[in-house]
Amino acid sequence: MTPVASTSDAEIIAATRTWLERAVIGLNLCPFAKSVHVKELVRYVVSPAQTIDALLDVLESELKFLVDVAPEEVDMTLIMTPAALTDFADFIDFLDLVDVVLRSHGLVGILQVASFHPDYVFADAKADDIANHTNRAPYPTLHLIREASLARATAAFPDASEIYLRNIETLRALGLEGWQALDVGAAKPKA
Repeated sequence: MTPVASTSDAEIIAATRTWLERAVIGLNLCPFAKSVHVKELVRYVVSPAQTIDALLDVLESELKFLVDVAPEEVDMTLIMTPAALTDFADFIDFLDLVDVVLRSHGLVGILQVASFHPDYVFADAKADDIANHTNRAPYPTLHLIREASLARATAAFPDASEIYLRNIETLRALGLEGWQALDVGAAKPKA
């Protein structure tokens, strides 16, 4: 759906699609993802940003794009940031700025941003807890979601509030070896 500017961008998008297909959809971590993926309503954006300010510009641009485009054309956006926020603590700090941007543009209740990172660790979890993998993606990723689409999806799914518990059970049953067998990490650089 998104034009690919370089081989590097193509590899990042391919790795992210593989993660989406094998982990998010394949393990049914998000029961809403399959429909938008199959309908090709996911926009993949590789951010060249290397600074917080540049990444904020990309975020604001993509939020505006998603507000302006019909959901039948693009329903959600994944922004991968391979050159910024590679440190998980920096990534978490950036999420506070994401909230400020949403509020300052009047988008609270219209769009929300979910977060994924290769080193994701939930606040109350140990770093090696397999449950952290529910939010681990090949690259630092911001998932821009329409609130209306999410509301429709959760209304159609029984016990939507229980998804995260089911995901933890799924990953604990899968185990680290099972996760690694999915081969959903970042693309390997070419030698």
